[in-house]
Parts: sequence; structure tokens; C-alpha cells
Amino acid sequence: MKFASRISAALLAAATLAFPLAAATADDVDLQALRDQVRLLEQQLKVLARKIEIKEETAAAAPAAPKVTVSDKGFALTSADGANSIKLRGLVQLDSRLFFNDGGGVVNNGFVLRRARIITEGTFAKNYSFQLVPEFGGSSVSILDANIGVAVSKAFQLKFGKFKVPVGHELLQSDSWTFFNERSIVTNLVPNRDLGIQASGDLLDGRLNYAAGIFGGLGDGGSSTNADFDNEKDFVARVFFSPFKNAAASPLQGLSFGVGGSIGREKTAAGRTSGYRTDGQQTFFAYNAATIADGPNWRVAPQVDFRSGAFGAIGEYVVSTVNVRPSATGVKTELQNTAWQVAAGYVLTGEDSSYNGVTPATNFDFAAGTWGAFELTARYASLEVDDAAFPLYAAAASNANQATSLGVGLNWYLSKAVAFKFDYYQTHFGFNAGAPASSTSQILRQDEKVFISRFQVSF
Repeated sequence: MKFASRISAALLAAATLAFPLAAATADDVDLQALRDQVRLLEQQLKVLARKIEIKEETAAAAPAAPKVTVSDKGFALTSADGANSIKLRGLVQLDSRLFFNDGGGVVNNGFVLRRARIITEGTFAKNYSFQLVPEFGGSSVSILDANIGVAVSKAFQLKFGKFKVPVGHELLQSDSWTFFNERSIVTNLVPNRDLGIQASGDLLDGRLNYAAGIFGGLGDGGSSTNADFDNEKDFVARVFFSPFKNAAASPLQGLSFGVGGSIGREKTAAGRTSGYRTDGQQTFFAYNAATIADGPNWRVAPQVDFRSGAFGAIGEYVVSTVNVRPSATGVKTELQNTAWQVAAGYVLTGEDSSYNGVTPATNFDFAAGTWGAFELTARYASLEVDDAAFPLYAAAASNANQATSLGVGLNWYLSKAVAFKFDYYQTHFGFNAGAPASSTSQILRQDEKVFISRFQVSF
């Protein structure tokens, strides 16, 4: 509008200056025609200016285009105001397992598609979210996570559906970013994914995280299907402190510690573990097929995490108590199984160790002479089964009552999304006093020695 007014004023001024000259050389008709042309031009300029204003107003009123992001964190479509988004991520892990000195009678060497997932996550109206994670790896397709979230505030958030139960520290870590290809044998004693309702949040300026919920209830190491298997429920809670999180000058800034636990009642064979597995994912203990859970089941899991620059370490101890019967009418006994682990990693290339993985300072690029990030890892873990499990609830001849594992590894992060991981594990087995000199299980007749390499894409 200002542009049109300035042009109109200039034209009028030019016409005014021209009038005396025109009066001297032209008659009144010519002068009137000139004035009419100036008025017409002014009207046309006003119309043009108004059209420009309308166009600008329409553009300002129109919603901004959504934002599309493609990165090593996935594919995201986000509304212009950031209140709504949908994200696609993925995880593929191809493993190679090579066992040494296993007696030659076990078929266990080979390639395994350990995980293959398409992860869909979304947010609506800023405070409402969902997650859907199918698993295509392994021997069958399943739904790992399917949940809805409501974020009332940072201090109070609700989650409904199927997701990880907040007990074990290493189990809660992403499958992409654990120190080792396989979680330690400690995670045999904690529940995995279950159906439930959970409240969680951060308090004290982020120094205290809590989670508490009611779940369907699981046996050790178990994951729920899409329906509960009995009428009983478990109450689960976890608190995790990072007291020095905001103290940048403190050497303890990266120290966090807490405790998780569960209590409830489990029934039927689905209420006790289907078996405890080694680092090489071979079963070293399982209850008799007729054994059922029937009674109180509780766990407690103190845990610690420490990060300082390139160094990181975790530790946890788990006690799991279950009541079992040898059959539906047999005598009931309370068993208490325990496990613990200490694991550490050091990033040789200097990047920070993190619970959420290592981000290389430079990606692998042979032509440019950059190699990504390298991390050395080590772990020691032990699990012990209650001796009272033998021989009534589990066969001493075919089961170990103790497994002690040592692991060392090298992780090569070619980028944040691509990694090679190489681990060697050696597990020694202990047996109940009633066990024979040589186990009837081929895999238990000697230490398990296995080398697992993994190619991983995670975004």
C-alpha cells in the first residue's frame, strides 16, 4: 500500500508541474484527457496494491508446511508447530555364533537374525504419544511394544499397554546400546515386557527418576503375550538417583544409582521361568515341565551406573523369589535365586561413554582416513539357583545350579547408526550335590566358550 501511494504522489506532482507548460501549448481538452489518464493510473495502482495485500494476508493465514527430517535417528514428519509428529525407526542385528569345545554333539554354530524391527512412534497435541514395535527376527513374528503415553508434566507421565517392566537396569537399556551383544545372565531373573499401566517422571530438577505401575505379572525373564495368563497382578516400582547430575565440576557427575523391585502372585506353569540362558543363549536351567508357580513372587534389584568421559560401568544385583509346586497338588516351596554382574567399557577414541550409546566424533570413511569410534568392554556375572529346586522341581542331572560368566568385547561404531560388535564369553557351570559326575545335557559337560560377532543397523 505504501508503494502505491508513493507512485501516485509522484505522478500527481509530475502532472502538476506539467500543467503550466500544457496550458501554454495545449487546449483545455488535452489537459482534461491528461488528468483522466492520471486518475485511471492511480486507480489501477490501488487495485494492484490491494491484490498484493490480499496475497500477503492469505499467505500469512495459511498453515506452515510440515517439516520432514531424515537422519541417523530415523525418518520424522513433524507439524510446523511441533505439536504433532510421526517417526519411523529401525533395528537390524545379524549375529554369527561360533562355539568352541562343545563336544561336537550340539548344533549351535551359525547365523542368527537376532532382531529385525520397524519402530513407529508418534506424538499428538504435544502431550499424547504412541509406540508400536513388531519383531520380525527370531523364529516368529511378535509385538514387542504397543503403548500409549500421556505427558501431564515432566514429573508425571502415564503409559498404558505393553512395554518394558521397570526392574532391571541393563534390561531397560536399548537393545542397540548395551556394552555386549547379549545382556548378562542377571537379566534372566527380571521380567521383560508386560501389559500394564505405569506412572513415571523426573523430580528434583532431573536428579530423581521414578516409575511405578501395575502389571499382569511374569515369571523370571518372561515377556507377555497380548493377554494376561491369570487373575493375579504385580506391583512394580523403581527409583533412580543422579545426585550430582547438575554439578558440572564434580567427578561424580556421572554417578547414578537406584533400586527396582516387584511383588505379586503368580500361578500356573506360565508364572515361572521357561529357563535361564547363557550368554550364548543356551538353556542351562529349566524347571520340570509339571512344575507350576503358585504363590507370592517378589524381586529386588539394586543397581548402579557410572560415566566419566570415555569410561562407563554398570553393576546390579537381583534377588528373585518364587513359590512353586511340583504339580497342581504337590507340596509348595519358596525358592530364592540370585544373580549379579559388573560390566565396564572404555571408548578408545575418546568419545563419551553413555547409557544411550556412543556417538563417533567422525564416521568411518576410508577415503577420508576416518575410522569411527572403538570401545573395549569387559564383564563378570554370576547366577545361582536355589538348591531347594533339586530334585523335586528341576532335574539335577540335566541342569546346572550355577553359572559364572566372563566376557570381553570390542565394539566398532562406524557411525551412530552402524556398528560391528565382537564378543567372547566363557561360562563355567556349577551343579547340585545330587547331580551325576557328567551331566545328561551335552552343553553342560564343559564350559561354554562362544565368540559372537554382530552387524547392526540402528536408526
